[in-house]
Amino acid sequence: MVKVPKGMTLVVGLGVSGRAICRHLQRCRRPFMVADTRAEPPGLEAFRAAHPGVEVHCGPLTELDMDAAREVVVSPGVDPRAPGLDALAGRRGMQGEPLVVGEMALFVRACRAPIAAITGANAKSTVTTLLGEMAAEAGVRVAVGGNLGTPALDLLAERPDSELFVLELSSFQLETTPCLGAETAAFLNLSEDHLDRHGDLAGYRAAKLGIFRGARHGVVNAEDPATWPAAPLPALDRFSTRPPEAGEWGIGEHDEGLGPRPWLLHGASPLMPAEAVRLPGRHNQANALAALAMGHHLGLPLPAMRRVLERFPGLPHRGELVAEIGGVRWINDSKGTNVGATLAAIAGLGSTLAGRLILLAGGVGKGADFTPLAAPLARHGREAILFGRDAERLATALGDAVPLRRVTDLAAAMARAAEIAEPGDCVLLSPACASLDQFRDYQARGEAFRQAVERRRGERAS
Repeated sequence: MVKVPKGMTLVVGLGVSGRAICRHLQRCRRPFMVADTRAEPPGLEAFRAAHPGVEVHCGPLTELDMDAAREVVVSPGVDPRAPGLDALAGRRGMQGEPLVVGEMALFVRACRAPIAAITGANAKSTVTTLLGEMAAEAGVRVAVGGNLGTPALDLLAERPDSELFVLELSSFQLETTPCLGAETAAFLNLSEDHLDRHGDLAGYRAAKLGIFRGARHGVVNAEDPATWPAAPLPALDRFSTRPPEAGEWGIGEHDEGLGPRPWLLHGASPLMPAEAVRLPGRHNQANALAALAMGHHLGLPLPAMRRVLERFPGLPHRGELVAEIGGVRWINDSKGTNVGATLAAIAGLGSTLAGRLILLAGGVGKGADFTPLAAPLARHGREAILFGRDAERLATALGDAVPLRRVTDLAAAMARAAEIAEPGDCVLLSPACASLDQFRDYQARGEAFRQAVERRRGERAS
């Protein structure tokens, strides 16, 4: 049994966040040691070179005696209920917080600027980036990161003059954060994901709701009560794709002299035409509203926020419009690795099309229930083209809701889509599955889609 010395902080996990935790502790001159359950964690030698003299334990956590530890700080990928950590449940460490905490607990202690935090099963990266760009456009010194891009603790060191931190936060980060204390916090949506970690949807939701602990303002989805906080907040805004009720952020008809058309609204106040939002689809207009609600609370001027929405094209692989060829839009939503993400993309894009939607889907389904995709595909779909390991499971779930075509891989799916697409249609890669049966990751899958579309555009132009 290896004993953690008295007063020593134990960092568990040597991934990206774990190394950021170690750098932060080193800057704070707090003594620490490191544990990782892997026998040979990637980057171990580089870590030893950067932190000479720091003890590293590789192997089961049950081989460690943590009773004398000052604090145990776990990386997001480490389950705080894992063997070896489970015995510490209920014990208290620094400032009366749980003995086992995550990186965000350290961040909150050190941060002196307001925090804007975003979570959700889907679209949190998009809203985080939108809000960060809105703040920058308004002249605010803003730092953007967290689960997206730069770890939060590294932002403290790299951007010490920041006036605002805009952070994407995962359920893994939130469940180990005793009190975030955000100035504004958004919970965008909830659908099944990470159930292997949280047990069930209720456990996943409970972890996500941690974003509201100590928050001064919340933003929630009016159409998804699962995103609403369990206890009242000092201030709360709701966003919706429907016409808004008093005080809500929504989408409704407004006539500015050119006839009624859909506008983003705050209550009865018109904000901008929905079609002026560059991101395609109703679901992205909802994301825009969530960012607007947060920005409004932070005092960002509407003209600056509008400029961002009019130019922001989307993040790679997240509802990214790659090209319009012959009146057909090709959209890369390879990050749609779960049913909730694909459901939002189908419903959001389908309602805005002059034509029909052609869905490219398939891969590793992770045991998900695909049946919720049937109804929106029945309304909006021209055909679902299925490939990858779980294509048959998808086909069974979709039944006769939409015409189906099974193909071997993404290249064959795109060839089929090009054959049947008509002007006004949208070809949507939103697989509802992980990519690991045929690709290294979702980025590689999305890049293959993008390159094929670019080739097709070049062939049409020549």
